[in-house]
Amino acid sequence: MYHKVQSMDGRSLNLTAENIARLHQLFPDVVSEGRVDFDRLRAALGAADALAPAGPDHYELRWAGKADARREVQRSTTATLLPNPSQSIDWDTTGNVFIEGENLEVLRVLQRGYFGKVKMIYIDPPYNTGSDSFVYPDDYGERREDYEKAIGQRDENGFLNKQDLWKKNTRESGQYHSAWLSMMWPRLYLSRNLLREDGVIFVSIDDNEMHNLRLLMNEIFGEENFVGTIIWKKKTNGNNVGDIPPVHDYILCYAKRKFDKQDILLGFPMTEEYLRKTYKNPDKDKRGAWTTSDLSANHEGPYFPIFNEKTGITYYPPEGRYWVFNETEVKTRIKDGRIIFGTKGLTAPVQKSFLRDRKSTRLKADSWWSEHGLNEDGTAELAAMLGPKVFVHSKPSILIKHLLNITTVSGDIILDFFAGSGTTGQAVYQLNEESKGNRRFILVQMAERIEGSRIKFNNIAQITQQRLAKAGELLRQKQANTLPLDSSSYIQDLGFRAYRLDYSNFRAWRPNVTGPSEILSQLELFQEPLRQAVSDEAMLTELLLKMGGSADILPLSVAVTRRSLGGLEVHDVANGLVWLALAGINPAVIAAAVAERPQRLVIPGRLFGGDNPDEQVSNARLQLADAGVTLQLI
Repeated sequence: MYHKVQSMDGRSLNLTAENIARLHQLFPDVVSEGRVDFDRLRAALGAADALAPAGPDHYELRWAGKADARREVQRSTTATLLPNPSQSIDWDTTGNVFIEGENLEVLRVLQRGYFGKVKMIYIDPPYNTGSDSFVYPDDYGERREDYEKAIGQRDENGFLNKQDLWKKNTRESGQYHSAWLSMMWPRLYLSRNLLREDGVIFVSIDDNEMHNLRLLMNEIFGEENFVGTIIWKKKTNGNNVGDIPPVHDYILCYAKRKFDKQDILLGFPMTEEYLRKTYKNPDKDKRGAWTTSDLSANHEGPYFPIFNEKTGITYYPPEGRYWVFNETEVKTRIKDGRIIFGTKGLTAPVQKSFLRDRKSTRLKADSWWSEHGLNEDGTAELAAMLGPKVFVHSKPSILIKHLLNITTVSGDIILDFFAGSGTTGQAVYQLNEESKGNRRFILVQMAERIEGSRIKFNNIAQITQQRLAKAGELLRQKQANTLPLDSSSYIQDLGFRAYRLDYSNFRAWRPNVTGPSEILSQLELFQEPLRQAVSDEAMLTELLLKMGGSADILPLSVAVTRRSLGGLEVHDVANGLVWLALAGINPAVIAAAVAERPQRLVIPGRLFGGDNPDEQVSNARLQLADAGVTLQLI
């Protein structure tokens, strides 16, 4: 959906402006001040020669390394996620996902399975205070040793050392801000793809990069999609640091498409208590419960006297304000009791606002959050679960829970790709319990090694997993002590599926081979396309991630039923969307597919053997095609 450019001067539609508006909705970063940057557009469409910095002909954010950061968006990957049921909770039934891995590469991996599916993103990235460490430049290879280098396990010589790619960005660096911007750009860009049309993103930040983050997100999400800034009071004093000691952080909010305020669902749900306190009916109005609202506004409008016949007093709008209705409409509303002079008829005129006429069932959020937890609450909360000094500056779960509450409903997917200690996951658990909902999360955290005295865990990803497990366990204990009201009582999802970023299970063609012998050797390897023996679960995960598309998005938590057909196991994905016959096919499999008609039957091509495998494939394809089933070989 996009904003149509409308002409109000009697002229025909301006097709150029219309097309620019369409481009701006698809690629917010290629349009600035109503002009298309064609180099950016070509870059967004994959033209490698279009990434040189453009001339200073329009307003934009520039930094050293921006072209390289934009190239990161164009990179593809063959990486996959390795499932780990043994480190998961309720693997077969949960819809929650935890992924250990470098988050830029994970975002690439998730593009097919979750494109346009995430309702809310919350991230708490490095603040670039001068002591932060993060991975830059981003350059992920396909080999295990490259991944180990990226997560800080090995240096260039193979020795355990996390200092080569996981670097500290000091203020003395000549590209101090540039390095941070280059780290953030591709991650934010790829995350935008995952948002639903009514999706929103929240990003926590402090004064070090607030100014740059706002400009960066204006460019990636579009300035018109800026929703607002929440100022969160994180501590009671600033410890006398700086001339004006800071006690706050910022939380920037942008929408994927802010074409209608109702569509992005911003605001706290109205509670029964709020309704009882706010809406009353003291005069027994037949239109039901009501509250009062201002009759004036600060935009230019009608200005005239309103006379109260009961008191004889004449009222005008306050200075600088105007009535919201014209004189005729005001008289009509006074007559039918929709404009009153206070509940006793003795004060300035106000509107009656009836509950039945209220379009939104949510209350707008304030921009100043001083009662939504402090940093010290987050520290104490985590210490109570996992022990003291496990993780510094963890956000309190009540803060994230409030963000979830103003943007999500049951069934929504929430993504946090700077998961840290896992606060977002715990907040999802808590809000689901309170609202009897089924929100689902995807958390991503690199296995960054922990140094110093925090020796209980080897890396941050372990902390994330343990917190999720402990938070779920505590809620289970709480619910076990609560008697169910009826037999259909709410059963909460308190589990998660654990995955680890890994190289593909399939062999990759090496384009740089030279000479007939190397080419022949490469071809021989592809007689067996798998790198090594892999479990069905690992193969299934990779296929789900890579088969998804606009027509059939296949998230990691998609329902999969295992069926035995003629002695062979078949995975039925999404109740007939796809059948995966990873063990091969036989007449029973084909007969069942013809009878039940899944959209696709997928089978490894290597399983067609014998003297004439091509004939076997053709016969199977014809039988299935007659039933409307597509045979796909991998």
